[in-house]
Amino acid sequence: MSAMEHGPRLLLVDDDADLLRLLSMRLSANGYRVTGVDSAEAALARLSIELPALVISDVRLPGRDGMALFQQIRQQYPALPVILLTAHGTIPDAVEATTLGAYAYLTKPFDAKLLLERIEQALSLSAPPAAAPSSDESWREEIVSRSQSMAELLAEARLVAVSDASVLIRGESGTGKELLARAIHRASRRAAAPFIAVNCGAIPEQLLESELFGHVKGAYTGAVASREGLVQAADGGTLFLDEIGDMPLLLQVKLLRVLQERVVRQLGSDAGRPVDVRILSATHRDLDAAMLEGQFREDLYYRLNVITLTLPPLAQRREDIGLLATRFLHALAAKYQKSVKGYAPDALEALTRASWPGNVRQLYNVVEHVCALATAPLVPLSLVQRALRVPSLEVLSYTEAKQRFERNYLVQLLKLTDGNVADAARLAERNRTEFYRLLQKYDLNASQFRSENAAVAPERQE
Repeated sequence: MSAMEHGPRLLLVDDDADLLRLLSMRLSANGYRVTGVDSAEAALARLSIELPALVISDVRLPGRDGMALFQQIRQQYPALPVILLTAHGTIPDAVEATTLGAYAYLTKPFDAKLLLERIEQALSLSAPPAAAPSSDESWREEIVSRSQSMAELLAEARLVAVSDASVLIRGESGTGKELLARAIHRASRRAAAPFIAVNCGAIPEQLLESELFGHVKGAYTGAVASREGLVQAADGGTLFLDEIGDMPLLLQVKLLRVLQERVVRQLGSDAGRPVDVRILSATHRDLDAAMLEGQFREDLYYRLNVITLTLPPLAQRREDIGLLATRFLHALAAKYQKSVKGYAPDALEALTRASWPGNVRQLYNVVEHVCALATAPLVPLSLVQRALRVPSLEVLSYTEAKQRFERNYLVQLLKLTDGNVADAARLAERNRTEFYRLLQKYDLNASQFRSENAAVAPERQE
């Protein structure tokens, strides 16, 4: 097969047979696989068979028109991008279409280069076609990705899952290390047994030993009853030790003993109880450096680090940002009962270009922010910039900047002088005729700036 036969699939809808054929040829020549239909009904039938990566539809169609088709697509396939074409475009039509979530609205005759650019942008910023999840992929259903680096990592994780080898998951904070650990557990023979997660850095040192290994009655002040630890609670299943690099050295020794002997001893007891538990651990710290500094035991390191999996930061898998942002938005919109459907194209582009030092966790928080404050079906760029704490940058031409300054300057003068044109003109060092001409240029009425108790303006008395 040629490279073209592997390109994204597009669904083209137009009742003009000649245009349909011409567009199909042009898009195919640019590497896309094109399916052409001549009506909205035919398009919906095709969508029920196979979801394309993008729909391009004429607005004027026989029977159900393109806008009705678009609205039904938004209801059934909210992540599927749509570009609308029309020979009778108006500004209100374009505003309505983009407000409802159309990626682009082009008026015929359109520039072929512009259409190709819009297609490329839509495909790069939108989610891939949704497919029915197969049972083979259910183990990783919480991990949303289409990046090659994540695909390779998940393939390794799937192979690792069938063994009982200890796995050390590395990655920056917020990359989803616990999600990967849960996925490995679900793909393992231990899937029906407990998955217990412990954040070693979030529990005070004096409590962590009791939490992990349990205690007997009277082991310390306040231990009024015996308590099973989390290692025992995970018996038969998986114990996930998050931020293992923060575990105190004393507890590292005790954990090493559990791994070597497969026996756990409760705090205050000399008797050991056998446990069958698989250890998955994670850290954002450099454990090699920690070993050199004497903060992490070398023997424990090699016990935990039988296999290493490293999650890439979100900035290295930017093709996943739009997909994750869309999934988060739909989930949060349902949670908050908001009618938010998606992002404006420039808002989604801003998300994909952000630096994301906090990775997927930060992305989720940003999406929650914009969802909570959104008042329209599409999240605008300004709201994304606010959530990202990025100042809005508006680049004006020299003429536009000068006009904006002049208008604001005149408004401030009129406010300062309570609408007295003579005083305002004197402050501006301009004669009244010239000043009136400026007010007329910017459609400013001095009387609107006068307070109710203001005296009649002196210039009216002269």
